[in-house]
Order: sequence, then structure tokens, then C-alpha cells
Amino acid sequence: MVKPLTFKGDKKAKKRKRTTRNDDDDAPRERKEKQIKKEDDNNEAAVAKAENLDDENDENSWVSADLPSDVSGPIMFVLPTEPTPTALACDATGKVFTLPIENIVDNNPATAEPHDVRQVWVANKIVGTEFYRFKGHHGKYLSCDKIGLFSASSDAITPLESFSIIPTFDTPGTFQIQTQRETFLTVKASKSAKANAAPEVRGDAAEISFDTTLRIRMQARFKPRIKASKEEKAREKISRRELEEAVGRKLEEDEVKRLKRARREGDYHEVLLDLKVKGKHDKYG
Repeated sequence: MVKPLTFKGDKKAKKRKRTTRNDDDDAPRERKEKQIKKEDDNNEAAVAKAENLDDENDENSWVSADLPSDVSGPIMFVLPTEPTPTALACDATGKVFTLPIENIVDNNPATAEPHDVRQVWVANKIVGTEFYRFKGHHGKYLSCDKIGLFSASSDAITPLESFSIIPTFDTPGTFQIQTQRETFLTVKASKSAKANAAPEVRGDAAEISFDTTLRIRMQARFKPRIKASKEEKAREKISRRELEEAVGRKLEEDEVKRLKRARREGDYHEVLLDLKVKGKHDKYG
């Protein structure tokens, strides 16, 4: 490299020392920002975990069917026996009987839940028909023969395993289970000489009565309206980080609440655009 000419007596120019930036000065601030971000992420994760746990508990809870179209998945038939409601049950041999319900509050049928797998049936609508089938815990279908005797030992679906679910006209939330011979499931006092013998269940009632009127309890996750509500709630869920990525900057707490409320009310994109414009104005104002 060619050096400029120098003459004797010229003062030497002092070299300016370039000061290097000390990165250590920013270290505490960066550590603090990382710590705050980590705490935010941990808080969001804890909230999400708690919400998921609540959702899981809600899904596994038991609710009452209101309409025949609600009936799907695991169910329990709550029979109108007195003084204690019983459930329609079956054993591994296919015998169908009534079993007292232990998980119930003040004998209110609307609070009943199964305590024994024998009380649980899986309900499905038969494709192409208005009839339902009910499968026991052992994989066999509920059946009612020509004289009104119930059993649960069939592997196939015939008219004997096909039932109608009819809402009770004057008692909302209750149903009639009707066979294809137009007779109804009913409970009767036991003819056994044994003391405290369980009531009997038959399928030969010709008319609707108190003894044919039952409730159907089911798992919440299979009820259409609850299922739709859960899906809508899932769409509304969004984390603070996702909102900040969408806006392109850090958000204040009230801005996060505003965006989440907008997702519920349907004007999310309009509010998102407003916050983006506001961010630009703040930057260049």
C-alpha cells in the first residue's frame, strides 16, 4: 500500500483508538428478556394443560340424552324402579337383568352414572334405518324375543336386535324403548319368593306407562351439541405468542384480550388489522 508523503517536522497524526462495544453491557437486559419470555411460555403451557384437563374431565362426564338423535356411544338405561332407580344390565352369559345404581345423588335419575361395566351399553343407529342397536360390554347385542324376554347373546343384527327410541310426549328428557313388534321395554315387580328380589325387565308392554318411561344417560363427548360446543371452543383457543406473531410485535394485556374476544365474536381479522396499523403508527409517529 502506498503511504502518503511525509516531511521532516510534520506532526504525526494521533491514531484514534476505536472503542469496541462491550457486549457484556447488554447481557443483563437480554437475560431478563429471555427470562420474561420463558415465564410467559410456562404460564401459557400451564393454562393450556389445565384447560385440556378440564376438557378431558368434561368429555368423560355423564349427561342426559334430550333427543333420540343425541343417543350414541356408551349409554346407561335408568329404569323407573322404586325406591331406588336401577340400570339395565347384562352379564357375560347374556343374561339381562336390573342392577341397582350406586353412583346417584338423592335417587335423582338425572344424576345417575354407571359403577359397573355391566350397566354400560354402546348405542349405534343402524345405517339406513331409524332403529338403534345396543351392544353389551361383552360384545353381544341386546335382543327381545317374541314373548318379551330380553337377552344379550346375539352376534348379528336382526329385527329382534333393532329398537326404536321414542321421546315421551308429556315428560321431556325421558324415552320409550320400542321393539319392532310395537311393544315396549318395561319393569315389573319380581315374581321371585326371595326377599328384596330385583325388579324384572321385559319387552311385552302394550302401552306407555310410568313403568316403560326411562332416562338415557350418556358420555358428554358423544352428545352432538356438547361436541359442537367443544369444537367451537377449540377454534377459539390461541396463545399469546401466536397473536404476537400475527400482529408482528409485542402485545399489551388488553390487546391480547381484545384479540381473543374478537375470535369468539367473529371480527378477529378486522381487529388484527387495526392493531397492525396502530403498531406502524407508533413506530413512525
